[in-house]
Amino acid sequence: MTEKPYIVSGRNTIIHKVRKYDLLIINGDEQVPVVVTHKGIKEYTGKIPDNKREAKMMDMEMLDISTGDLFGEEKTLLFVQTLNGKEYKVDYSKHGTPLFIKVHQDSTF
Repeated sequence: MTEKPYIVSGRNTIIHKVRKYDLLIINGDEQVPVVVTHKGIKEYTGKIPDNKREAKMMDMEMLDISTGDLFGEEKTLLFVQTLNGKEYKVDYSKHGTPLFIKVHQDSTF
């Protein structure tokens, strides 16, 4: 079994930890997906892979946070820590505004 390119922390935090894979985060069927790269996070506008195998071929790890192996429910608020040392807040209730994805904490090291 290979190591996952992310860590789940607490009730609503995902930590990206492997530069080779981007994280494609899906929050149920109604919310827009976001992609986490080594440079940051943004709304995902590409084709969503049909399965995890297809995602791996695209150098992505597909995470549906509403499934039981992650958080078990859709989230309104999600925190994502990226490899560049920043923690982003994704507020799904603010989709379509500049507050949808914003820097929550920026490391000082």
